[in-house]
Amino acid sequence: MFNKLHAVARQVNEVVVGKDQQVRLALTCLLAGGHLLLDDLPGVGKTTLAHALAISLGLKFNRVQFTSDLLPADVAGISVYEREKNAFVFHPGPIFTQVLLADEINRATPKTQSGLLEAMEERQVSADGVTRALPEPFFVIATQNPANQVGVFPLPESQLDRFLMCLSLGYPDAAAERALLMGEDRRSMLKTLPPAMQAEELAAAQQQLRTIHASSKLVSYVQALAQASRQNGLFAEGLSPRAAIALLQAGRAWAALEGRDHVIPEDIQAVLVPVCAHRLRPLRAAHGTALASRDLVLQLQKAVPV
Repeated sequence: MFNKLHAVARQVNEVVVGKDQQVRLALTCLLAGGHLLLDDLPGVGKTTLAHALAISLGLKFNRVQFTSDLLPADVAGISVYEREKNAFVFHPGPIFTQVLLADEINRATPKTQSGLLEAMEERQVSADGVTRALPEPFFVIATQNPANQVGVFPLPESQLDRFLMCLSLGYPDAAAERALLMGEDRRSMLKTLPPAMQAEELAAAQQQLRTIHASSKLVSYVQALAQASRQNGLFAEGLSPRAAIALLQAGRAWAALEGRDHVIPEDIQAVLVPVCAHRLRPLRAAHGTALASRDLVLQLQKAVPV
């Protein structure tokens, strides 16, 4: 079953050139059943990666362009009075899909951002006093622009904590950029991209993930990382229990993609930065500067013995 995910990775890498590690981490995130946040500059391929993942996994998807005037009902849906039925009828919004591509999520207001919290955590939407279940599987793949750009509303900690991973693509290297310049248009490639997997196969792989063994010593290592983040003075707040659970689940998914039936410390280390960096805020240094959270998480990894 996990071999199908390798086929998905190969196909996505044909569209998003030179980002093998990020594609593998993105698949790890979805295999673990988590939501994915892509945080980077405009134009580096965030939306293309999200499209390619949804198509290759054989999932139904909707794309919503988040703007400052977007309302929660524009995403979740709205009840409209229909005279023929003499009643209000709920019209589902684009969130009722298997993959919601939330493009530039931090351009929406906090009210609209918070409208996703229930859907991301509970896989359901409450409207007009009625709770409606979302399709299975359900993922949010969101993109966001850097916080220093114009017209963005930073995601609150509660929203960031709902994303299992946060990835950055960065600029392509010279060879990858030349392949993009000389190759086929990426949008045209997406239109002809076939599913390399079905939703049922992904669900079966997620179920199989439960059989990946994590020893008591491995769990102790995850606990030690969480405790160190709360006590070492590098961060304003440490990792929550939910973050520790997410780290262990992502480690299981990484181990499965590596072809192992058990988790080793290197699996945890492979996913540590994308799982933890967006959840941790660095404390200010003496002169008002702050190291990037990613660098501090790497310091945390080095400080905690295996």
